[in-house]
Amino acid sequence: MGPKPMRALLMVVLAAMCGGCASAVATPRPFPTPGRSAAETPRDSVPNGGISPTATVPLRTGGYEISGTALSLRGVPYRNGGADPDGFDCSGFVWYVFAQHGVAMPRTVAGQFNAGGSIDAAELRAGDLVFFSTTAPGASHVGIVVGGDSFVHAPSSAGSVRVERLGAAYWAARFVGARRIN
Repeated sequence: MGPKPMRALLMVVLAAMCGGCASAVATPRPFPTPGRSAAETPRDSVPNGGISPTATVPLRTGGYEISGTALSLRGVPYRNGGADPDGFDCSGFVWYVFAQHGVAMPRTVAGQFNAGGSIDAAELRAGDLVFFSTTAPGASHVGIVVGGDSFVHAPSSAGSVRVERLGAAYWAARFVGARRIN
């Protein structure tokens, strides 16, 4: 194999490694780590302050509360497999935000794409999930609508949690669907 085909192969492998979001299979950090009991796990690292997403507590799951929590995490760095404020991948970000409101969510993009009910893009409102095809056919990236033409998400390895426009050429061309959880 010559230098040009080898370079092309290296670029494909590197792109696959950096894509990360849809293929994250790491265990989210809010669970106790080996050698530490649940009592030793810092309470602020556990989604919803340690309350199970299925616990009977008053839930604040309105779209503006969900999007407000998501917006409060702007600037947190991307981390492949991340699901806590030390770093998020896209589905870990959604999982964490909804857990803060007592809503149990699947941990993967594919699971989240099958959660809730499908909605038309014209019906989007704060707190809805938007899905994009970025690294593979079908849903491979997810974000949370904050209102208007904006959504918040944890982009790939070079970024941090941020707000972007659904109508931006990149995202509009990759949009594959939306779901409403609450």
